Amino acid sequence: MSTAFISGFLLCLSLIVAIGSQNAFIIKQGLKKEHTFWISFLCTIFDMIIIGIGTFGFGHIILSLPWALTAMQYIGAAFLFVYGLLHLKSAFKGGQSLQTDAEQKKMPLKKAVLIICALTWLNPHVYIDCFFIIGSVATKYAEHRMAFYLGNITASTIFFFALGYGARLLQPIFKKPLSWQILDFIIFVIMVSIAYSLIMTDIPTPSTLN
Repeated sequence: MSTAFISGFLLCLSLIVAIGSQNAFIIKQGLKKEHTFWISFLCTIFDMIIIGIGTFGFGHIILSLPWALTAMQYIGAAFLFVYGLLHLKSAFKGGQSLQTDAEQKKMPLKKAVLIICALTWLNPHVYIDCFFIIGSVATKYAEHRMAFYLGNITASTIFFFALGYGARLLQPIFKKPLSWQILDFIIFVIMVSIAYSLIMTDIPTPSTLN
């Protein structure tokens, strides 16, 4: 049972540790101290749902609807591309820096929630990782799937909250507007790269997985 937990923990950590669109947004909001708890919490809940579906064998539902993943593939790519361009605009515009709570104009919670929902649910890579990769490994732990699942969501919870609140350690660096310009440009590169990879990705089908 402990082996299944550790395997799930390490697998999930290896999949989410890369800086993707979701993680980049968490870092930026963490730096600003804007809705850090709710964003980290929602990402954790989303992972619990998607990983749960993959772990307990319901990934075949998505496989039976290949058009759904294909639609999300292009919708997600378009969203990430536009979102990336907005960050590119901010990178060239500049003028952003860490301000006091009184001076800072915070992003409304509703907007932050909508963005993190789009970055999660419109990204086919999320489904590929959770349904196909985690789901396939879960079959090796048929008698201990719950332990494997708990390992996954434990890693997810620790990572998202550590990322959100740990970003604050970088605040001294981001007191300078140039640092924000560099961050915005990096996020632009990440978003556009992921959008491109989505377009170029061959979505798995039942025939390729058998």
